[in-house]
Amino acid sequence: MNKAITDGLVFMPTAFGAGLDVWSSEDGTTGSATYQGAANAAIVTGDQDFGTCLEMQKTDVVQKLRYMGQTPILPGCYLRIRARVKAMTGNLPSVRVAGWAGGAGDVHVSGLTETGPATALSGYGAVAEISAIVGTGGRGGVDMPWGLTPIYGHFGLDLIGASGGVVRIEDIVIEDITEAYLRDLMDWVDVRDYGARGDGLSDDHAAFVAADADADGRAILVPEGTYRIGANLSLSAPVRFVGHLVMPVAARLLLLSNYDFPTYAAAFGDEVEGFRKAFQALFYYTDHNVLDLGGRQVHIDAPIVLSDLLPDISSFSNRRVVCNGQFNVTDSTAWASSTVTSVASYAVSQPTVLTGVANVANIPVGARVSGAGVGREVYVRAVNVGAGTVTLSQPLYGGSGTRSYSFTRDRYLFDFSGMARLDRFNFADIEFLLNGRASGILLPPAGEIFQMRDCWMMKPRDRGVTSIGRGCQGLSIDRCHFMSNETETRVQDRTTVAVNVNANDLKIRESRFVRFGLTCIAAGTGHMFTGNHWFQGDDETAGVRGPGLVLTTPNVQTTVTANYIDNASLEWTNEYAPDPDLGVQYSFGGLTVTGNTFVASSALSSFAWFVFKPYGTGHFIHGLTISNNAFRTFACTIDRIDTVDTTFADFNYTRMRNIVVEGNNYSGVTQFVSNPATVEFTQSSAAATWVVDAEPLLPLNGWARNVEGLVAEGAILNASGGRVSEMPYVLVEQGTDNREVHVKWSTAARGTVQVKLRMDNLN
Repeated sequence: MNKAITDGLVFMPTAFGAGLDVWSSEDGTTGSATYQGAANAAIVTGDQDFGTCLEMQKTDVVQKLRYMGQTPILPGCYLRIRARVKAMTGNLPSVRVAGWAGGAGDVHVSGLTETGPATALSGYGAVAEISAIVGTGGRGGVDMPWGLTPIYGHFGLDLIGASGGVVRIEDIVIEDITEAYLRDLMDWVDVRDYGARGDGLSDDHAAFVAADADADGRAILVPEGTYRIGANLSLSAPVRFVGHLVMPVAARLLLLSNYDFPTYAAAFGDEVEGFRKAFQALFYYTDHNVLDLGGRQVHIDAPIVLSDLLPDISSFSNRRVVCNGQFNVTDSTAWASSTVTSVASYAVSQPTVLTGVANVANIPVGARVSGAGVGREVYVRAVNVGAGTVTLSQPLYGGSGTRSYSFTRDRYLFDFSGMARLDRFNFADIEFLLNGRASGILLPPAGEIFQMRDCWMMKPRDRGVTSIGRGCQGLSIDRCHFMSNETETRVQDRTTVAVNVNANDLKIRESRFVRFGLTCIAAGTGHMFTGNHWFQGDDETAGVRGPGLVLTTPNVQTTVTANYIDNASLEWTNEYAPDPDLGVQYSFGGLTVTGNTFVASSALSSFAWFVFKPYGTGHFIHGLTISNNAFRTFACTIDRIDTVDTTFADFNYTRMRNIVVEGNNYSGVTQFVSNPATVEFTQSSAAATWVVDAEPLLPLNGWARNVEGLVAEGAILNASGGRVSEMPYVLVEQGTDNREVHVKWSTAARGTVQVKLRMDNLN
């Protein structure tokens, strides 16, 4: 740094030969005496050492020579005052640089050191260089540290010691030597000092490495320019970017001291490229496991495909977090979905493989499969072009055969499908503004404990969070908000899905889902849905309502607790079974639904909050609890809370067991259901067989399989009015639909009984 060059400041005094009227014999202030016409000073020309110079006789105890111009004193600027001097005759004096510190209002600033070290002249004609350094800071080598109060100085020389001698003085030089202190003054090193060109063409990698090695606790400055970095670059020192970098896609930038999104955005002069590079670096050693967006919004115009950024990493199992910011999807053709149609063969013996797939090279991993016999949310997990096979996320229920299938590949803001495995990845406090242009997150084929917390997934075009394999194992979605892109679309016309999973241990807690076609479809077991609100209604009168939560594993081991389930049913199927008929596997069981609020508004009376849909024959329920829930309707009345969809098959009601439906309360529901159910039956005319019809009260319109108790309410009378005191017996599973209980008496009787009956066995 040189202020005379950079700011055009003038530090240099005028030459003696230009006139002595600006050279003072006092302090140099305005009005002080000058050497113009003085008897003890004259201009000499042709000196063999100095050329034109000043010859002066020492007549005072301290013979002063001061330039009357005001030399500026600037913070951080260091000046060296120097002159060459030689004795000619008489006594030999000592010579030193001296000055007068001037403050605001041209007042003298006292209390400062205003002289430099003295040099004794040792002989006649011997040239001595006299110098001193003045500056605002007390750094090493500074002779006159003046601080910030002085704003200018009058500088020159003092002759001290014995008087009478004559000396000659070459023109005095005042120069900016701040550059001598840059290493101490500045807390950064400039990459240009290490050979960086910044022309966008030369590879500046070596210069950055050298600057980092020499930083020694200081930061690295990247000044204006475009710096091409051709290979991986790891910098230990903090970096400040004025210019920006360009790097190949696979080359990574690791900023070990200031790993954060704002720095990466500055590094590349572009938020999108900055985020991609910061995101890439998160999976390499940066000594950080959190990428903090600093509350910034990032505009994204194409999918962020992790495998493109990590070509040398196929599996990653350390915790990583992206947090505290917003992604805004902008309009681009890169978000367009694509569909491929192909003929393929399916065999139950290979339940997740399609073989003989035509056009297999054009089928992308992550495509959604549709066609006859395909359940909802089945995806392409892997493609083997050489073998002509496609691996699926789930089996198909349609049985073996050769069929035509469609493969639709949606585009996701974050696409992890190219990674073989990813564990313990987290999004926290992130708002995904998908704007109906892109889907949200495509999970990897394998992995565990992917987590979203305190996030907003706004208007995904097709899907929110999609699993194409088992990368959803232990997926947690906590305190998140999902807003559909189809809020103004009728329920029956919606196609969006908020979440799907194929593996176990899904946990969705305290989250909100607004008007998706389907809120969640979950294979696997061990799921927990707690404290959520999902609603899927529309503005139609007597409108169609669809499933919100779909469970596709028969023995599901799942709890649905303390949720607000609004205009959506809970559907339980086995649509991912390659042979959906019951064999030796478990049938439907392990579901607990308790403490929830169920609401329906302006719905068809046939709507039910629970839909059971076996895709094959022989199935039954062997573990179901629906208890302590509240069911309420608005602007409609529904027939009952439950139904069995027999599109493919009905249940085997002879094997039902361990079903508890009790403690619920109903408003706007025509028929209450309970198991066990207590039926009050009155036989008005005497009969030996009383037919108690349990059909409307039992869940799923189940069979009347057991009677737990029978109590007479009042006296039981015979045809003559006499009291009948005998204990009757009962026959269960009576009537053409097996939903009647026959109470048998030895004689015709009449009266009222309370019959407590069940649709199941307890073991």
